[in-house]
Amino acid sequence: MTQELAGRIALVTGASSGLGRAFALRFAKEGARVAVAARRVELLTQLVEEIAAQGGEALPLVMDVTSAASIVDGYTLLSERWGSADIVIVNAGISSQALAIDLVVEDLDRILDINVRGAFLTAREGAKAMIAGGSARHKRGRIVFIASIGGQRALPGLAAYCASKAALIMLGQSLAREWINKGINVNVVCPGYISTELNAEWFESNKGREQVARFPRRRLMQACDLEDMVTLLSSGRSSAITGSVFTLDDGQSL
Repeated sequence: MTQELAGRIALVTGASSGLGRAFALRFAKEGARVAVAARRVELLTQLVEEIAAQGGEALPLVMDVTSAASIVDGYTLLSERWGSADIVIVNAGISSQALAIDLVVEDLDRILDINVRGAFLTAREGAKAMIAGGSARHKRGRIVFIASIGGQRALPGLAAYCASKAALIMLGQSLAREWINKGINVNVVCPGYISTELNAEWFESNKGREQVARFPRRRLMQACDLEDMVTLLSSGRSSAITGSVFTLDDGQSL
């Protein structure tokens, strides 16, 4: 590791599992102090202990992105403990597979609440903290949205999810334009299908295996496939990168 995030403070939402957990571990190895935010306290505690065992420093934040007050409280606690975040990874998100005609309205509301509203509030409070804490003044503020190839193309049975991720792409670009002279860079990463604990059951099923067999490389991505790009976009090397959308899907959409 290059330790290129040494001296920086990062906040990662959805950090209790999957991509968020992987990003938190990588950032700690790169020298950042990492605030890990999610709802599942036990998993956050385990992650903090793992990071500490590897010589890193992490702060657990019990944060529910559907609650504006919870997001504000998380940033407040971070500021009191370490100071304002230099890096915010907007990663928390959910999905619900169903044909549009069968989709329960409550599921639609929850997808939009977490994936769009929660992302907006997380980014906005992060930008406020960066401006107040000096990260923006020193042009080191970094916000990265984790969207999906579903925001760029239609995926069967995932209309609500795809719509939410398409909104996330435009949100990232809009905020990049709004904060371009505030010392904050905002970018969007669109991953393809990645092996996580949330989708393991599906991809182990016959239909899931058939889906993977249709990918050009006939494989799923791993969380580590995104780490280099997200680290780059969070570092000083990305000073001229803002408002960009990066597709990392192992050619799945070809």
